Amino acid sequence: MSDSGSAAVHDDPHSDLLGDLRGESEELDRLVAPLEPGGWLLATPSPGWSLAHQIAHLTWTDSAALLAMTDPGAFAAASDEARAAPGTFVDEGAAAGALLPPAELLARWRDGRARLHRALREAPPGARFPWYGPPMSAASMATARLMETWAHGQDIADALGVRREPTARLRHVAWIGVRARDYAYLVRGARPPAEPFRVELTGPGGEVWTYGPEDAVQRVTGPALDFCLLVTQRAHRADLAVRAEGADADAWLDIAQAFAGPAGPGRAPKGAR
Repeated sequence: MSDSGSAAVHDDPHSDLLGDLRGESEELDRLVAPLEPGGWLLATPSPGWSLAHQIAHLTWTDSAALLAMTDPGAFAAASDEARAAPGTFVDEGAAAGALLPPAELLARWRDGRARLHRALREAPPGARFPWYGPPMSAASMATARLMETWAHGQDIADALGVRREPTARLRHVAWIGVRARDYAYLVRGARPPAEPFRVELTGPGGEVWTYGPEDAVQRVTGPALDFCLLVTQRAHRADLAVRAEGADADAWLDIAQAFAGPAGPGRAPKGAR
């Protein structure tokens, strides 16, 4: 990694995780920073969410992650409140932040992500932190933050009509999407398949990223970008070139989610919008 003292996040199989998290945040920052105040009111593909809601949500979740890492007791109390209103707490947090003047919201997002980055860099090796799903290592926390930043950044890019060039940072989103396979079943009250899957994804540069045993019967293949759009529920499966071999793998693609919390409704196919 490019940051000194960041070895604590090396249980992610890819290098320079914190540098990639910073890069993902900075790319999104460049999209929203030049906007006039009225631009922050632009609707995004997430129903009821403007650009301001998207950045407010990232600000809120960065703050929650920092609290989990620095004061687990306070995070536990806050997460109990969230679990008491599972269908509304995310929207409520975004709505509250979206009321801020855009310049103040942008400043809060920048400050919060900088403080979280420091906490991730300084996390003790082997430490695990509470979250809304299973407890996470510093690496998993950083990967989750990158995944969310990329996913909500996709909503913002779609709203602005901007096509973002895929980067190798997608490998982190793909990794957490694969790792979260069983969670997608458990959050729906279903039993995950016992056997591992093989996932083979083609990265932006033509490289192939592989996960799971090579001889697995259940297989998923396709472009890494499409897989990431699928597991973050930013596009419907019917609009993506992700393919499954085997009934279990096929069923997983209908429910896959890389994020903690309740199962999301996902996006409708393009023809149904």
